[in-house]
Parts: sequence; C-alpha cells; structure tokens
Amino acid sequence: MAGMRLLPEDPDVAQVRPTAAADLISDDDRSVAADSWSIKSEYGSTLDDEQRHADATEALNYRADYSSSDKDEQEGEGVSSMLGFQSYWDAAYADELANFREHGHTGEVWFGGDVMENVVSWTKGLCMDICKNHLPNHVADADSEPVGQREKDMSGWSVLDIGTGNGLLLQELAKQGFSDLTGTDYSEGAVDLARSLADRDGFTNVKFLVDDILETKLDKRFLLVMDKGTLDAIGLHPDGPIKRIIYWDSVSRLVAPGGLLVITSCNSTKDELVEEVYTLNQRRVACQRPGTVEGQEASVDPPPFRYLDHIRTYPTFTFGGSVGSRVATVAFLRS
Repeated sequence: MAGMRLLPEDPDVAQVRPTAAADLISDDDRSVAADSWSIKSEYGSTLDDEQRHADATEALNYRADYSSSDKDEQEGEGVSSMLGFQSYWDAAYADELANFREHGHTGEVWFGGDVMENVVSWTKGLCMDICKNHLPNHVADADSEPVGQREKDMSGWSVLDIGTGNGLLLQELAKQGFSDLTGTDYSEGAVDLARSLADRDGFTNVKFLVDDILETKLDKRFLLVMDKGTLDAIGLHPDGPIKRIIYWDSVSRLVAPGGLLVITSCNSTKDELVEEVYTLNQRRVACQRPGTVEGQEASVDPPPFRYLDHIRTYPTFTFGGSVGSRVATVAFLRS
C-alpha cells in the first residue's frame, strides 16, 4: 500500500492541500478497481468487529471535542477515493506482479526515488543520533530505553515497514546497514511482488508478511516503524477518520519503548500529523482512570508518542500565492 507520487515539503511554510487522489487515477485503474469491488471487501474485516468500530467512533467524538474553535471548517466529510479500498491495491499489485513476471518491471516507486532515498538517509541519521544520545532539547527528557544499551550500528535496529508495497523502501534500508527488516501489507499481491523483487535483487534476509495494520496479528515490537503512504490510503476510505484512530492505537503497540515511528505523507502536513498524535496522547491520558492500589496512587502511563523531527529539505512550490510542498516526513519517539 502506498500514497501518490507527488512533490515534497518545506516545513517552515504552509503546505498546500494536494489534488484529490481520485483525480490522479487513470481510467483503466478505475475500471479494474470497480470490477473488483463486487468480490473483495472494502478494507479487510475491520468493520465486522463492532466493538473496535464503536471504540473508534467514541474516540472520534473525543477528537472533535478537542478541535480548535478557530480552525477553518473542513470540506464535508473529507476526501475519499478508490485508493482507500483494498480492492484497488489488490488489482494494482496483481498488474504489477504480472508485469514483473513477464517483463521484469520493478513497478512504481511511490513518492519517487528521490523522496525514498531522502527518507532512508534522514532516518538513518536519526537512529545514529539516538544511539549517541543526541536528542533534540524538546525530547531530551523523554522516558525511553537507554540508548547506550543498544547496538551502535544499524544492525541492532529491528525495522517494520507498514504497507510495504513492492518492498523497495526496505531494500534501501538494507543498503544503509539495517538487517532486521520486516515488511507487511494487507494485499497478498504486494507481498508476492516484494518477495520476488527482494529475491531477484539479493535481499533474501528481508521478511514479508500479509498483515493488516488495522487488525495486526504481529506480536513483536520494533525499534523503527516506517509508514510511507499507508496512513494516507487509510484516510481516503469513506470511514477514514475512524480508521485513522484505529491505526494510531494499533501502531502504538508495534513501536518499542524508545523506538521511532517515521511517517511520510502527501495528504497531511507536518503540523497536521503532530496534531493527530497530540490528540492520540490526550485521549490515552483521558482514558486512564487514576485510582489507588493498596493505599498507593496508581501510576499513569506517559503519552505514547512525542514529536521528534521532520525533513526540512524537500523542494517547495508556489500556487495561488501560497508556498508549500506535497510531501511531509515526520518522526515520533515512542515513550
């Protein structure tokens, strides 16, 4: 699963909202995806789990209560498109897998190769800084695993790529020295393609699994979790707001204490992602009920994530007098 291939961001200026994803899909892709809707479920079986759906709805109401009163009114219920449906990605990766087997084509590099390389090199730098205790001042007091106990090279970092697609991001991370690499995607075609490409290119140590982040079966925590476009696709489903809340609850259980979550998005700005994490943190705190245990006050868990940093080197563009970019990459530190 991945987002669209668009230009990137300069964080210090306002970001212009990208074109609706539905406008970026070819007529052929529309027909393929539409034909498959009658066969495939919309987004796994998440909506069959009534309790989780109800919990997310309640959380969505909570988030609405915390929205700022002076924020511009959002457009209707938000933008949705076929990129929010599993059927679209199943059809897309079936085509890419067929093209690989017939012609050896690698397939799309989502957001473009330059963005992927930028994300990988920047992320490696963050990991190295953490190993050296070089945290920014605003997170220097974060309660996290002592970094001195970790390996001093990238081989000590367990990595999970959510919505891995063709798995090329993990190949780039492997080139930078990361070796404990796992990619997941809810599309079996994507996983088959990623395995085929990894085998062809000699990255046989990378593991690929079929798994839906909204109903993850993973029982392992990772020091580095990457998301390049998956949160975007989730948000493009008609039930995107609810599914995004389920996403945050799920991903917070996959990032190890002291670990990193790195999200690359073309549908959310850096400030919007930070605000979304802030809402998650506030909701988690509000859900905890302080009490006493044998006469002692029960402890309250710290907020799951803290904003760490974002990429500042993406190129910008000007449109309608506003300057912005099409991609944001933001890193959060797990408490």
